[in-house]
Amino acid sequence: MNRWRATLYRHLEPRAKEGGGLSRVNRLIASVIVVAALFAILETEEALRVQGGTLFIVAEVIFVVIFSIEYLARLYAAGEDVRYRGVIGRIRYLFSFWAIIDLLAILPFFLTAGAHNAFLLRLFRLLRLLRLSKLGRFSKAWDLVAESIANRKYELALSMGLAALLLLFSSSFLYVLEAEHQPEAFGSIPRALWWSIATLTTVGYGDVVPITVLGKIFAGFTALAGIGMIAMPTGILAAAFSDAMRKHKTQSASPKQPDPTTANRSG
Repeated sequence: MNRWRATLYRHLEPRAKEGGGLSRVNRLIASVIVVAALFAILETEEALRVQGGTLFIVAEVIFVVIFSIEYLARLYAAGEDVRYRGVIGRIRYLFSFWAIIDLLAILPFFLTAGAHNAFLLRLFRLLRLLRLSKLGRFSKAWDLVAESIANRKYELALSMGLAALLLLFSSSFLYVLEAEHQPEAFGSIPRALWWSIATLTTVGYGDVVPITVLGKIFAGFTALAGIGMIAMPTGILAAAFSDAMRKHKTQSASPKQPDPTTANRSG
C-alpha cells in the first residue's frame, strides 16, 4: 500500500516527479481544468445554454467526478509528505491552501443542486472559475510570486498605507471644494472616494469630475500623484521577483538535496 501511495504521490505532486516537469496525470488534470473553465464561461451565455440542452449538465457532472477523484487521491497520497501523515496530518492537509482550492472546485456543484435563486446560481457559476487556480500548483512561478510578496511584505504594506492616506486626503479635499456644487458626487467623503479611486489608479472613468477651478487644480495634482502610487508597488514587486528568479536559478544549478517531504516513508 505504501508503494502504491508513493507512486500515486509522484504522479500527483509536481515537486516529486523525477527530472522535473509534469507527469501525464497532471498534464491531463491541467487540460481538464482549462476545458472546465471554458464550459463555465460559455454556460453564462443563455443562447448557448439553451441550445446545448443537457450538454452543460453532463459535462459538469463529468468534471465534478474527475475533480472529486483527484481530491480524494491527493488526500490519500498526501501521507507521503511527512507533514500530512496520520489522522492529524490529513486534517492539516484539508486546511492547506491547495486542498481548499481543490474543494472549492467541486463545492459549487453540490451547493447549487436543486437551487432556483438566480443570484446564487450566477454566484456559484462564477465560483467554478476558481478551478483555474488549481493550475497554480503545476507552476513554480506561483511559488516565486508568493516568495516575492513575502520578502517585500513590509515595503508593500508601506506603499499600501501611503496609497490609503492619499485616497483619504484627495477625497477629503474634493469634498471640501466640490460638495457645495456637486452634492450628488462629492456630498460626503465616501462619495468623493469613488472619484479618488478612479483618478489615483489612472482609470479615469470620467463619470464624476470636478467643476470648480480649485477642484480642477487639485485633481491635476491628484492624477500626477496616482502615477507614483501605481509605480511604487510595481517597482517593489518587479525587484523582488527578479531576486527570487535569480535565487531559484542559483539553487537549480547547485547539486540537488533529497526531498524532505518524502523522507522517512517507513514512519
